[in-house]
Amino acid sequence: MSATGASNGSGDQLVFRDAIRDALDEELERDEKVIFFGEDVAKPGGVFAVTGGLYDKYGPDRVFDTPISELALAGAAFGAAATGLRPVFEIMFGDFMALPMDSLVNQAAKLWYVSNEQGSAPLVVRSAVGAGGRFGAMHSQNHGTWFQGIPGIKIVAPSSPREAKGLLKAAIRDPNPVIFLEHKRLYSVKGERPPEGEVLPIGEAAVAREGSDLTIVSISKGVRDALQAADTLEGDGLDPEVIDLRSLRPLDVESVLRSIEKTNRVVMYEEGPRTGGWATGLLGAVTEHGLHDLDDAWVVATDETPVPYSPTLEDAFLPSAETLVESVRERLGTGIGTRA
Repeated sequence: MSATGASNGSGDQLVFRDAIRDALDEELERDEKVIFFGEDVAKPGGVFAVTGGLYDKYGPDRVFDTPISELALAGAAFGAAATGLRPVFEIMFGDFMALPMDSLVNQAAKLWYVSNEQGSAPLVVRSAVGAGGRFGAMHSQNHGTWFQGIPGIKIVAPSSPREAKGLLKAAIRDPNPVIFLEHKRLYSVKGERPPEGEVLPIGEAAVAREGSDLTIVSISKGVRDALQAADTLEGDGLDPEVIDLRSLRPLDVESVLRSIEKTNRVVMYEEGPRTGGWATGLLGAVTEHGLHDLDDAWVVATDETPVPYSPTLEDAFLPSAETLVESVRERLGTGIGTRA
């Protein structure tokens, strides 16, 4: 049972949204410098029902609701972080991260560098991202790559409850700003309950499934799609390995290269456009450093359009486990009952 009094799965299982809340709860309990604020996160408990009970436990000085102003939220968080607190704030939908860009990109990300390592901004921005929920073009984007070219800021996107809890705890303890991305389609997912007190390292990818014939690389919800696709492809005689990046910055290229040494083939699977996406960037790094191990490498991503609102069009727009299976079969010439 969560310290907030809400259900968090049963037995050895933990629900993704409860993993987020538990991480916040434990870090608020552990360090009195941690504060949490955002739009409707305190008394209402969050629009995605993630943060219920924290206001009742820690009170209005440490958990509080704010007006609708993403720019003001980021400015307040930067000021609080620069003067000794560890703020965590929520941007309800990641699409609105365009508004607080200046405070994050030009202020928080630079403080460690411009102060000659005398100051830092230990803040965390949580936000819900991703499509598939019928939220339309302005509430469904994955904006992590908007920040991927900014030194001084970290970008984390967990794929399971265990990763969500362990990586959020690490993000809150990090001395510099971290953007923490929660895919909306993961909030109700159950998974392995992590060991008590576990904190996962930021910047280290994980092998979600071991294999020998093909490396599939993804992050966040994409990892679940990749695992589902791998199970299907196993029926084709392929043995795919799935790499969960877990963070976009730092980007763990070394883990991907180690996998390619075994499999000699890689597909990058991204929910987002190919142009400017993490998948094409990682493909470039892998080609630069691992060309001698590669027999084939390609990207599966979305079309170069905004996310459609129509359910039919949104389903057709989004890549999925089925999309990934079809791409691998077309690329490698496999099919049911045939070996590559």
